[in-house]
Amino acid sequence: MNHRAAVSPFPSASNHFRQMCIGLGCMLGFVCLSPFSGGRQSANADEASAARPNVILCMADDMGWGDVAYNGHPDLRTPHLDAMSREGIRFDRFYSGSSVCSPTRGSCYTGRNSIRFGINTANHGRLLDRELVLPEIMKQHGYRTGHFGKWHLGTLTTKVKDANRGRPGNTNDYSPPWEHSVDVSFVTESKVPTWNPLQVPIEGYGHSAGAAGKEPGEFYGTHYWTGPDQSVTENVSGDDSRVVMDRALSFISDSVEDNQPFLAVIWFHTPHKPTIAGGKYLQMYKDFPIDRRHYYGSITALDDQVGRLRQTLADLGVDRDTMLWYCSDNGPEGKKGKDPGTAGHLRGRKRDLLEGGIRVPGILVWPQRIGEARTLSMPCFTSDYVPTIADVLGFELPGDRPYDGISLLPWIDGGNAKRASPLMFEYGQSVALIDQRYKLYRPKGKKTQFQLFDLIDDPGEDQDIASEHPELVRRYAQQLQDWRESCQQSREKSGLR
Repeated sequence: MNHRAAVSPFPSASNHFRQMCIGLGCMLGFVCLSPFSGGRQSANADEASAARPNVILCMADDMGWGDVAYNGHPDLRTPHLDAMSREGIRFDRFYSGSSVCSPTRGSCYTGRNSIRFGINTANHGRLLDRELVLPEIMKQHGYRTGHFGKWHLGTLTTKVKDANRGRPGNTNDYSPPWEHSVDVSFVTESKVPTWNPLQVPIEGYGHSAGAAGKEPGEFYGTHYWTGPDQSVTENVSGDDSRVVMDRALSFISDSVEDNQPFLAVIWFHTPHKPTIAGGKYLQMYKDFPIDRRHYYGSITALDDQVGRLRQTLADLGVDRDTMLWYCSDNGPEGKKGKDPGTAGHLRGRKRDLLEGGIRVPGILVWPQRIGEARTLSMPCFTSDYVPTIADVLGFELPGDRPYDGISLLPWIDGGNAKRASPLMFEYGQSVALIDQRYKLYRPKGKKTQFQLFDLIDDPGEDQDIASEHPELVRRYAQQLQDWRESCQQSREKSGLR
């Protein structure tokens, strides 16, 4: 039995609002002040500048909280993710920044809820130039930056029809990674089949998604891009997670050979529809219905690529000083009991702000910094990535904008204070606030009322206890309103309504 050291569920850290620094200024120490929680002295700047860990952000697409063996799935085989969960920090309450794709991805890059800069849902808005993004921060500290797999923060071409929004002359949605401080790209605008990604599939889970009017074997309609007007057709057959990882590993190997620290963002398409498995991955689940054969097989194929990534890091001798994060962008697609994805014991799915729509697998492996493997039960989310990595580097986030995430470094180092401010969410007409114990939730609809859940005693959100805690409901509702007004001010500052 693996014995994990439990971390207290009552942590607290300051939100690091710092003035942006460039050049030699990046090497200095700062006092970090937060409008939410006062401040604390940052980590020693000399240590931060000397220790520049490699950073890898892995993310699955539409993987539910229960879609991994380590969270209790009875049939799925995910040995490499299971190993990560035993060796590093397993976040039992890790949340995606939204219940859909693009807003979560924007939060990973900025540390801010994407509503603040106009990405309210998938296929809407784009990553704005005024946002300070993680690759830009990393490049100021001498890092090489790469993005591999799904992008979904804007279109990638203005010359040809591509994916959901790319088309000739459409410059309004154009916002590719190479215009956001990414040195090496191998990206699609949005979804692709998870086997033979450029071809319309014959069968699978949701195999016709995005392929209306097309025949099996025809071009699916989404390109892989490496730069302006540079699409790729070589080595794009078979498992898509392998196709993506091939490019990521080449980038990592080159960076290590050049003795340069790197940021690698690896955003898998799996298991988003059209979800297709092939070869041994389809065969290993041969006793299941066809949709589950493909769904489970594609996840095991992804897991194999995570294992391949970890082995490569070890072979290159950089596994100990690499921060390797893993999560999903939202909960599982479809309906419980009908579709193969699962949120486990949680209520809700993709597009819900119930737990099943936003609580996702979350892991960090960083042997050089993390001592004993442990489970962290404090609520954390994808907006925490940027403040955490900035804190590791001793980088001062600009004070001219609010950040929704905080640095998790105190908890990575074993701290057990309480998080100073709750997590906030808005999707469509639905809103949610998640504190350590309680969650305030209002479903969409003009006449809906706030509901309150005790997530410690009732993680499945079965019992609304709002009537028992009216003062708590009022306080949380006011916090939500203040946050929504802050988001509106951010939009107006960006020239958005």
